Amino acid sequence: MEPREIAARVWPGGEAEVEELGGGITNRNFKVTVDGEAFVLRIGGKDTALLGIDRSVEHEASLAAAQAGIGPEVIAFVEPEGWLVTRFVEGRPVPVKELHEPNWIRRVAGAIRAFHDSPAIPGRFDSFRVVDLYRETAERHGVGVPRAYGWAKGHADAIERALGQRPKRPCHNDLLNANFIVDGERLWLVDWEYAGMGDPFFDLANFAVNHDLSEQGESELLAAYSGKVSESDREVLRLMRFMSDFREAMWGVVQEGISELDFDFAAYAEEHFERLRRTAGDPVFETALDAASATNR
Repeated sequence: MEPREIAARVWPGGEAEVEELGGGITNRNFKVTVDGEAFVLRIGGKDTALLGIDRSVEHEASLAAAQAGIGPEVIAFVEPEGWLVTRFVEGRPVPVKELHEPNWIRRVAGAIRAFHDSPAIPGRFDSFRVVDLYRETAERHGVGVPRAYGWAKGHADAIERALGQRPKRPCHNDLLNANFIVDGERLWLVDWEYAGMGDPFFDLANFAVNHDLSEQGESELLAAYSGKVSESDREVLRLMRFMSDFREAMWGVVQEGISELDFDFAAYAEEHFERLRRTAGDPVFETALDAASATNR
């Protein structure tokens, strides 16, 4: 169904102006203007369920984010297709370089914490299981799993054993730079399709590694998030940076088999495998793994 037909279904009788928004890989997003009000119509891409996306969970997470004051207002959720309509935010993306600044790190930490402190949402996100699921999905779709997977999986298993049981909170789980929008003085988080109950430190590490935070930047993030910087928190953050890139690498591997987009997902996956190799090769990674193991022994 074309976006204009969808708009006519959501706003029957209304005169809708439809404009495609760029930037989406797994979805198509449109700005729809009706009677002077602007909205975003989000249409899920083909086979996105194979990436672990549940549109009903995305809807509930979007509602929770709006309630927490960090996500746009949810206007409608069209079933059974799973189309999501939110209010359009007139703002700008926040460049990576700006998000390195202490004042921005504090604002990001506040937004992440606000969602983590929200009531439970449906869905579960476990990075240790997600990489397994992605491997199985890739193999079913004829994609050869990279040799680096076995090495990375061994490290992931060691991290999971070292960390033990972790608290579960509502998490975004996809804190890429494109998902931050600033509207004047207000910071918004968008794209909640991977949200679920997960490890808060995956979110923190996901933001840190995707924005290439320095050690000082990580300290500022932890201090703004929890009011202190403990060595144990530093260790968990370092380990979960590895898991963030492992997830992203395997996401790329799955996309090789299911996506119809003209995009080099193999190169995308290799970029993240290379980054997690660098993470694991840093002496502080092994120190963090040993310390976490000793703590949870």
